[in-house]
Formats: sequence, structure tokens, C-alpha cells
Amino acid sequence: MDLRRLRYFVALAEERHFGRAAQRLSLSQPPLSHAIRRLEDELGAILFNRTSRRVSLTPAGAALLREARAILQRTENASALVRDVASGRRGRLRVGFSGSTIYRGLPQLLDGLRKSAPDIEVELHEMNSAEQIEALRNDELSLGFVHVSALPSGLQGFRYRSEPFVSCLPRGHAALRESKSRIKLIDLQDEDFILFSRHVSPDYYESIVAICREAGFLPRVRFEVRQWLSVVALVANGGGVALVPGALTKSGPNNVIYAALPKSPILSETWCVWASNAAECSIRGPFLDVVRAYINVK
Repeated sequence: MDLRRLRYFVALAEERHFGRAAQRLSLSQPPLSHAIRRLEDELGAILFNRTSRRVSLTPAGAALLREARAILQRTENASALVRDVASGRRGRLRVGFSGSTIYRGLPQLLDGLRKSAPDIEVELHEMNSAEQIEALRNDELSLGFVHVSALPSGLQGFRYRSEPFVSCLPRGHAALRESKSRIKLIDLQDEDFILFSRHVSPDYYESIVAICREAGFLPRVRFEVRQWLSVVALVANGGGVALVPGALTKSGPNNVIYAALPKSPILSETWCVWASNAAECSIRGPFLDVVRAYINVK
């Protein structure tokens, strides 16, 4: 069924007058009359009772009017959906993150996107950095927040956050007796360390080893785990000590304490990254705007 003829039909049904309907449609009466006759021939039904003074709907015409309005509305909705998706105002955004990103502003970013682009649906995927990078390269994520020292090959992005490492110790640890805010890292040389797994994040593992090496010792590694929150939980339960990114100071729990370290050039870095995929560019745009605005505000 020709959508153009359906629009002509609805206009005539609502105006009940060929002249007014033609004026509303910005065309002359003969093309409108021809289109309505073609529609009636196509459907095999008379849609209008015509007199010299007025036009009225037949029962068949009244039935078609309900359906025609619904068809045209659905057509308009489909067109609007396609335009919104193409422009990035609507769609599904697949965001990768690690648990610690919750303490690096992720909830605020999601709230900002909800306010600026309410029709974008966010699908969160909790993964470590290595898993995110692989998923991005396989087009399984729209973007991710990975903890690396440099932009991974094959991806685009920008540095989202840089922060110092701090010590994470059980409350009451001997190194904290003299100062509750800062310690000497060398005081931890005889402790068991809990590190982020070298297989999951070689960058984090090597950064922590490098910080200890700067202080004059190599850490005695007792456990390697896959999540920063697991590192903190093990410290809280007497598993050892750790060096963690500063954002983790917001994570608790109550039976651990964080202390600053002497200034080190080695930082924990988080990158906002995505694959070079033109099909995803439009839907990423509004979220990247929120991320960049958040960084500038901070």
C-alpha cells in the first residue's frame, strides 16, 4: 500500500473537503482525486461518499482511517528511531569496566548520560582490562575503561585519570604507629604483598614492583588476584599488605587503612578506549561528551 496515498486519504478524511485537503497537502485537487481513486481501486472498496457539497467516509473508509493513522504513526516512529540512532541520540551502548571504576566516577558518568541522552540504553560489562581490550577488538563492546600505562594498539582513546598509588594496610599495622597519613615504603620490605595478577594486568603488576624497587627492595608476593576489590578484601582479612590506586581509598572496608607514599613518578592510569569502528561512532559520541566534561570539571 502506497504510503503517499494513505497520507492523502487521511488528510481528506479529516478535512472532509477536497479543496481544503489539497491545500493542506500543497497540491491541486486533480492529483488528490486521482490518488484516492487509485487507492479505492487497489483496495476494491469505496472509501468516501462524494456529493457536490461534502465528502463523508463510508464504513470501509472509517475502518481504513483507524489503520492508516496507526500505519503512518509507526512509519514516523521508525523514521525517527533510525534518525536518532544514526545521530547517536538513541541506541544501546556497551560499556566495559572493572570494579574499581565505580570509585573513579562511573556512576556520575552514567547519571550524566541519562540526563543528556535519556534514550541511550547502557549495557554494563564488568571485565578486567585484558578482557576489555580483547572484547573491544572483537566489536563486543562500544567502549571501555582500562588500566594501562599507554594506549593499546588497535584502539583509540584518551587518558581518563591518573592517580598515585597508596599503601593499603590492616588497621593497627606497625608501620602506621608514627604516622597515620604517610609511611616509608621500605618499612614494608618484610611483609607479604598482595598484587594484581601479572597475567590480567602486566602494567599494574610491573608498576607496583617498580615502586618497591625504587624504595630499595623487591616485594615478597603471597597472592595475585584479578580484581582490586579482592586485593583490599585480602588485606582486610590479614592476607598481607598492598599498594593500590588512590581511588580505592573510597572503597573501605573499615578494618583497612590507607596511607600516602613518598612521591613516585609511577602512576595508576585509566584510559577511556574504543575500537575504530564507524558503525559505533555515533552512539559513543554522547557518552564521550559526558566523559570529557566530567574530566574538565574535575
